[in-house]
Amino acid sequence: MVGKRELLAKLDELKSDYVRIQSDMDKLEYVRGRVSSAEQQLIRLEEEIAEVNRQLDEIE
Repeated sequence: MVGKRELLAKLDELKSDYVRIQSDMDKLEYVRGRVSSAEQQLIRLEEEIAEVNRQLDEIE
């Protein structure tokens, strides 16, 4: 079983990735680039963040 510390570290990593991809997406929108791939990555990260939060709730 994954411990709370590992879950919190994973959550920090996911949030960091989310912010980075969101920033990349903003840049792509500015230059009228394709944002669909970035949007899909954000959706996947949101799902992973929700899952880690669910696991943290179970621990606490």
